[in-house]
Amino acid sequence: MKITTNIEEYQIELMDLCKLFGLNDNIEVKHNETYQGNDVFDEFKFINNNIEHDYKYSYKIDANLSPLRNKSSRKRKVKIFLYDILSKELKKKLPWGCLTGIRPTKFARDMVVNGEIKEYLISEVLQKDYFVEPDRAELVTTIIKNQKCIIRNDNLIDLYINIPICPTRCLYCSFISNEFNMVKDLVDKYIDCLIKEINAVKDIIKRKAYIVRNIYIGGGTPSVLTSKQLDKLLNVLNFPVSEFTVECGRADTITNEKLDILKNHAVTRISINPQTFCEATLKRIGRRQKNSQVLEAYSIALQKDFIVNMDIIAGLPGEKFGIFKRTLKTLLELYPHNITIHTLSLKNGALLKNNFNMETYNNNDVRKMIDFAHKEMIKNGYKPYYIYRQKNQIDGLENVGYFRDNFVCVFNIDEMEETNTIIGVGAGAISKRVYTIENKIERQPNVKFINDYIKRIDEMIERKKEFYK
Repeated sequence: MKITTNIEEYQIELMDLCKLFGLNDNIEVKHNETYQGNDVFDEFKFINNNIEHDYKYSYKIDANLSPLRNKSSRKRKVKIFLYDILSKELKKKLPWGCLTGIRPTKFARDMVVNGEIKEYLISEVLQKDYFVEPDRAELVTTIIKNQKCIIRNDNLIDLYINIPICPTRCLYCSFISNEFNMVKDLVDKYIDCLIKEINAVKDIIKRKAYIVRNIYIGGGTPSVLTSKQLDKLLNVLNFPVSEFTVECGRADTITNEKLDILKNHAVTRISINPQTFCEATLKRIGRRQKNSQVLEAYSIALQKDFIVNMDIIAGLPGEKFGIFKRTLKTLLELYPHNITIHTLSLKNGALLKNNFNMETYNNNDVRKMIDFAHKEMIKNGYKPYYIYRQKNQIDGLENVGYFRDNFVCVFNIDEMEETNTIIGVGAGAISKRVYTIENKIERQPNVKFINDYIKRIDEMIERKKEFYK
């Protein structure tokens, strides 16, 4: 597959759209865009095994658009045109149509905020103009209605702390995460550096008169830390927040003592992620935990009154619909406060991508899993409240978070919808500064690797002070 365009800023997203269609090496797409005043002309050549088909499109650009919205509008149009060509040539449709971004709800909400459409027309516009399937267009509308906790206030922020360490590396994982045994001699130094950065962040919060709404400690697997290390880190996080989440995804890292420490430091939420209840699959993907450990950890967490999220993944290697169905049934019997249904994504950093052919997953089985899961979640009283997509997800599908009763995770909404400033601490953490009035977001990343973070901690702090000056 090869795609070329004379507009460099289109290249990545056009390539992403082509990848979703699974184009083979015999196909080439050439694009050229020209202008005459406010008239825009897009020409495409679709070449398959040396047979060429030409397509031409034209439209008028709104002269009143700002440069940023002009650019966004043109990029959106060219993706619509390319989707129209590919779906005709390949006789294939995608569940999310021509949308390639990771945040479908943010895309829809931005159209409403910019005055392009009315909120009640979201589903109709997504289907008609962007080729999104009806069920998924309705899902976007439903999720937006369920996101009632969004508060747009530039002084209201979230704090994220990253622990990029896991007991072992799962084969599907593409995060920059270290196996504990590989970095165990650095963990104490890393905790000291985290505390140093957090103390610097406290000065920023005080100077800017920020109010911390939520704290989220993610990774990685933060619960891989020892009880002593966890206690030391949590001691400095003394903000009176309404929501405090710590990821404890691997049940084999959870102990009664660690959960007591979390509770003593006012942590309100944890995650316990089975991913599947098929132990043969767990072994296959390098996830060293037993179902008995998941059930025991979950029981203790409920006894200590934590709000619990549990994740599962559709499309894990070797799993067909029947296995996934049994996993979902078990999960619903446990009845956790939140459930996230993921579609397997095989990014370049995942070990699994080197051992399995992605094309073998592009079948109706995974699509059947995701659609079945949504219906079962609704039937059992859960509601969808956030959604995101990743590159290289099977069949271009999605990840959806569900809640029961009123147990939404506010941080997840803030993160996915990019409605609040988030200060990120630790290796690989990304800070996002949201300017509501200007309708813009600025990002500032820390260095990715633990070794570099420890060596450059003072630099990270100075960069953060400059970012939030």
